[in-house]
Amino acid sequence: MVSRRGPRRRCPAKLHAYKGYDYNRLRKWLRSRNIIPRIARTGIEPSQRLGRHRWTVERTVSWLSGCRRLHRRYERKAEHFLAFAGIAAALICYRRLAR
Repeated sequence: MVSRRGPRRRCPAKLHAYKGYDYNRLRKWLRSRNIIPRIARTGIEPSQRLGRHRWTVERTVSWLSGCRRLHRRYERKAEHFLAFAGIAAALICYRRLAR
């Protein structure tokens, strides 16, 4: 269903987080929204396994921040910023495939 404000957002299936986010209130809130919390427990589990998923996101954000126009938001309109983000993502994909 499409509303005036655009398509509905989908809820993520899982949330990966570090030990710093390990508290019961957050876990209950995530479960109430049907999101599976993947948070390392303080003093029990190592957080090394969760780093695999987080590393992918951090790497992608660092690639995007390498583009000067995206590092600081120079554009006033959100449409222009999103257009530059799309161009940057296309360039990043092209460079990765060209290797």
